[in-house]
Amino acid sequence: MKGEFDNIPVVDLSGLKEEASAEARAETVAALKSALETSGFAYLAGHGVPEDLVERMRQMNMAFHALPMDEKMALKINGFHRGYMPMSSSTIVTSSVAKVTKPNRSESLMIMHEVPEDAPYAGEPLQGPNQFPESLPELRETALAYMAAMTALGQRIAGGLAEALGLPRGWFDDHFQDPTLFLRLLHYPEQPDEEELFGSAPHTDYGFITLLKQDNVGGLEVRNKAGDWIAAPPIEGTFVMNVGDILAKWSNGRFVSTPHRVRNLTRRDRYSQPFFYDPSMRALVECPPEMLAKGEKAEMEPVLYGDYLLERLNKNYDYRKKAS
Repeated sequence: MKGEFDNIPVVDLSGLKEEASAEARAETVAALKSALETSGFAYLAGHGVPEDLVERMRQMNMAFHALPMDEKMALKINGFHRGYMPMSSSTIVTSSVAKVTKPNRSESLMIMHEVPEDAPYAGEPLQGPNQFPESLPELRETALAYMAAMTALGQRIAGGLAEALGLPRGWFDDHFQDPTLFLRLLHYPEQPDEEELFGSAPHTDYGFITLLKQDNVGGLEVRNKAGDWIAAPPIEGTFVMNVGDILAKWSNGRFVSTPHRVRNLTRRDRYSQPFFYDPSMRALVECPPEMLAKGEKAEMEPVLYGDYLLERLNKNYDYRKKAS
């Protein structure tokens, strides 16, 4: 039943590879469907992203946050939502699961998809240059390689999700012609055990899917229907995947976008690198009629993904509130 879980399942994605048998693919699709209809979360094994690349990205994350503050502040987040976000500069006021009053206890570097200077959409909202530190040139190289590998994984997963919804494997392809990609390199310092203070306050993600690599510190928790917070500790060799709000709406509520939070009450710094795989800014998101059962109505109004996303970013990030 939706929301009734006390653990997060491990799903082996090997069955989604091109060379996999039809039986293996059907088994993987069924496992994804079950996980995302129940908890909206899954640990992904057999994902095919090289572990050495994942580890290099983790090392670059730590190296960036070890830079002097003036170097990081020189990359302060720009109007295209790329760059450094200092500690306590985002408050999740759009959270539908909690009244959030305190900023998140974290700092991060936000990297998005690269935009060619001659792209017809260059300069439009969220379509501008990334910012990387000159003193750490390997960060750019590693981040772009990591994002390319994660994008390929996102494409594979999207095919499996389409099949899980009873749609053709390539149904989502047209909506991801120029996907909206976010790689957020996060650092959570040790936080005091203070009421309503979080590394990341209870929330659901906005987009399609999130693919998270966390370190071995822990702190991620997922809320079930009974209101219990279930720990999602790291499992070596896996990503944590979760459904975002737009996929939950797209699936007409079949897949569940589940509240989660981060509390770093250890005496250690925590680093994580969530990757968000989202539709093109100009993609029209509407529930496919061929997915609906007889008499079932679409719960969401059609929306351009870019409009939907910008509304949320504008409310949750200090730098965007001040600019508006």
